[in-house]
Amino acid sequence: MKLIFYFLFALAWINAKPNGDEDEYLLAGLDKSVEILVDHWGVPHIYAQTEKDLFFAQGFYAARDRLFQFEVWRRQATGTVSEITGKRDLKRDLGTRLFMFRKDIKKEMKYYHPHGEIIISAFTDGVNAYISYTQNNPEILPIEFKMLGIKPQFWTPAVVISRHQGLLGNIGAELRYGRQVHALGESTTRSLNWFHPWGEPDISLDPKINGDHLSNDILELYNAFRTSVKWTREDVLPKYRASIKSSAIESNLKFSAIDLHNLESIGSNNWVIHGSRTASEYPMMANDPHRVQAVPSLRYMAHLVGPEWNVIGGGEPEIPGISIGHNGYGAWGLTVFSTDGEDLYVYETNPNNPNQYRYKNRWADMNIIVDTIIIKNDDNQVVDLKYTRHGPVVYEDKVNNIAYAVRSAWMEIGGSPYLASLRMDQAKTWEEFREACNYSHIPGENMVWADRKGNIGWQSVGIAPIRKNWSGLVPIPGDGRYEWSSYLEIKKKPHILNPDNGFFGTANSNLTPQNYPHRNAVGWEWSDPSRWSRVNEVLGKNNKFTMQDMAKLQTDYLSNPARTLVPLLNGHPSNNEQVEKARKILLDWDYRMNPNSIAAGIYEAWQKEIQKDIRKLYVSEDAQSLFRSLPMKRTLDWILSPDGHFGRNPIKGRDDLLLATLEAAVKSLSESYGDKLSNWVYGQIDYKHIMLWHQLSAVVKPDIAAKLNVGPLPRGGDSFTVNNTGGYNNQYSGASFRILVDTEDWDRTLGMNNPGQSGNPNSRYYNNLFEEWASDGFFPLFYSREKVESVTSEKIKLIPNKHFK
Repeated sequence: MKLIFYFLFALAWINAKPNGDEDEYLLAGLDKSVEILVDHWGVPHIYAQTEKDLFFAQGFYAARDRLFQFEVWRRQATGTVSEITGKRDLKRDLGTRLFMFRKDIKKEMKYYHPHGEIIISAFTDGVNAYISYTQNNPEILPIEFKMLGIKPQFWTPAVVISRHQGLLGNIGAELRYGRQVHALGESTTRSLNWFHPWGEPDISLDPKINGDHLSNDILELYNAFRTSVKWTREDVLPKYRASIKSSAIESNLKFSAIDLHNLESIGSNNWVIHGSRTASEYPMMANDPHRVQAVPSLRYMAHLVGPEWNVIGGGEPEIPGISIGHNGYGAWGLTVFSTDGEDLYVYETNPNNPNQYRYKNRWADMNIIVDTIIIKNDDNQVVDLKYTRHGPVVYEDKVNNIAYAVRSAWMEIGGSPYLASLRMDQAKTWEEFREACNYSHIPGENMVWADRKGNIGWQSVGIAPIRKNWSGLVPIPGDGRYEWSSYLEIKKKPHILNPDNGFFGTANSNLTPQNYPHRNAVGWEWSDPSRWSRVNEVLGKNNKFTMQDMAKLQTDYLSNPARTLVPLLNGHPSNNEQVEKARKILLDWDYRMNPNSIAAGIYEAWQKEIQKDIRKLYVSEDAQSLFRSLPMKRTLDWILSPDGHFGRNPIKGRDDLLLATLEAAVKSLSESYGDKLSNWVYGQIDYKHIMLWHQLSAVVKPDIAAKLNVGPLPRGGDSFTVNNTGGYNNQYSGASFRILVDTEDWDRTLGMNNPGQSGNPNSRYYNNLFEEWASDGFFPLFYSREKVESVTSEKIKLIPNKHFK
């Protein structure tokens, strides 16, 4: 075997060029050798002899699989995107730097785990070891680097603990509600939104808040740093660059099906089942988080084995540990639990000194940090980062002497998403798991647990501010009258152990008991209840659940809104022959949004027409821009109990609307797919599919884009099915990652990660899972060494180089 030596930045290794499916690296920074077995599906099973080596190897191999994703993440985390894109990303970088973590990073790392500093530092050392390797072997860089003419840069722990991904903020909703209240009043605003669970929240605007000044510009910097990077033709080197024409065509295709105005139903599913209701007589756990469908996947699967560690599952590729999975003792999964951890504060500023704001009847000085942002092909930009006692100043209205700042709980120590999972990874009992959950600040989640001892449980997590004199749903003055009194201890958040019914499912619904004593620490905004209702219906009907049953429920396509709406067509025939055929097809339907279903195709078009017409009935034309969408829960309530909005005879008006919207749906389908009903089938390339667009595909040559993009393939489902595929022709959100666990046999675990584990288009694992995922399939996620070795496709050895430390 030929050995080639490399020396760089005190990091050195011997790279044995692949001999079959084996590879070796001689690395500085390792204490002992590490073995990585990559299975047929691309999952790395990492076997290390020390804890430090284990996380070094996780960082090394994750960077090997996802290097371009890592570099984009690093630039977003450090506010350095402008260095490679130019001035258009100045506001993004400014926003990132405003919200950059600036407290004690050692305390921050140790918060996530007693060995957090060692673990996070080892992970970044591993990432950097692979980046050093590419510097000596630039030919192995993924094609994205070559097309953009950039190279990956080294990581620090600050990248890992970054808050730039900004998960689950609701500050935009607070501004929107404030604008709605100003325009429409409190009562109308409450009626058009679905606030849950306890009556009517106080959404009144303080008299000192001038609603005329609540513009969307206020959150421009906040929104800028939370969005994905958008590339242009000019970012790409000429030899790879798309023509203007092909770029325009690709861009139109990419975004034509995406309407971000309807995000209310994005969520996740998880549940646990007690052994008294399973065929194996052991508890089972299921989880499928719903996020943006992307290439590469937002999540990454791995198996980490070392002293005191043996955990397998999935998580964010850019952080150490496993967020969702099992460890041989218990299995856990997550969905969003509504927690309002942000507030928009409005200040009166000093007309004679805009860097002062009124607080408790005195002028208080803003804290100012001067920073410099490097901009490609432009002068460096010196910026003032301003902070009030509450947080970063995101907007200054100097004409009206007003400043706006965001207070966010995720800026506290422990606010980096998912990193506290490191503690969960080693939990052996329900009690240890709950203690680990007590450190889980961000995001607010429903954590479910199932263990081999027979327990199932639920613990909601997330750092929760306690507000004593306001709901947190609208902007408030920053003059000292609206302050968070404290944070609720996480273990005091809603939880349960071994519920009497033998199962517990969340699906983003509010399951807080009505007599819960800390209501002011629970959010008001929750997902549509359709998925939760269906999950609990199925779980309640079966006393002998198998893994096949679990998989079937996780990929279930039954629509609860369809169950409500379709029967209302009964007894209301249409004079239009085509519409009448469509009506009869719907009435003879089982409400399943299956691919290849004509009825599902008709229903989806009809549901959209209903939503459009209901919006016109309930929202005045001049207020349309204040609403992204109306909750389906509200729409169904209004249809089931029609009021004066439908006319003098509300029931007749409702029935007329349903038939008129069906006629509109038939017309739309005929115009799109022809008059033959057989052409209206759901789950075809032109009507409900998935196409994964690489972020550079619109700006590179078509032959390159074809290798970067994945798809298309047909899909079923919609926004309100358990298998949540969104409400648009192209599925852009939903469950890319899935896991099912039977605690009787850890080798029985099933998983999925769409479209593949790798982000390198030249890797065999780039899109190898796409077809199986699109057909709602799974692969075995083996845990025992014997089983892992039986499906190993690639072996990698990391060997310590004692000559370099």
